[in-house]
Amino acid sequence: MKVKVATKILEANDRIALDNRRLFDQAGVFVINLMSGPGAGKTSLLERTLAQATGLKIGVIEGDIAGTDDAERVERLGAPVVQINTGGACHLDANMIFEVLDDMPLNSLDILFIENVGNLVCPAEFRVGEDMKVMLLSIAEGHDKPLKYPLMFQESSALVLNKIDLAPYTDVDMEKIRRDALSLNPGLKIFEVSCRTGEGIEGWTGWLKEVSGKGFPQP
Repeated sequence: MKVKVATKILEANDRIALDNRRLFDQAGVFVINLMSGPGAGKTSLLERTLAQATGLKIGVIEGDIAGTDDAERVERLGAPVVQINTGGACHLDANMIFEVLDDMPLNSLDILFIENVGNLVCPAEFRVGEDMKVMLLSIAEGHDKPLKYPLMFQESSALVLNKIDLAPYTDVDMEKIRRDALSLNPGLKIFEVSCRTGEGIEGWTGWLKEVSGKGFPQP
């Protein structure tokens, strides 16, 4: 019975996600579902992206269980932002996104980031109408995460390894992270960045321009 209920929930979500996708396509906006565990640095990555992705018009939908701190950080950089508080749900779903789209100027955006709730499991299961999922992993979380939480790595088009400036102070095996992540998803694009120092951000923003069609085409 639980399996049937879960299947119905996902099917209903997917139908709304398709409606969202049609709206995004009509507006010509590229949509990224940004996922990570709590504290990995999603909002810090968005701040760096907004500051350094010159020429890109970016909007953000912020998902949190409660609070507006992250949305306020993004808003200070001049980006249009909408806050969704789930009130306890561990992920954003397609209907939550649909309900706020009228508040987002989709037609004037190049990229819309949907910053999902911090969780390494549930966000990967729910489509919201995105063009791609991107996962952020802080290296301080450890090199065991790909094999412990495989679905998020399998569902993502790119993996951003954040806080590489902390590598000298941890025993993290970054090569193991890369190896295990690629064993789960051979096509995964991997970026190593420090949102604190800015290292690696240029490669990330250059790739965003490529995949969104706002830069040189991919080879």
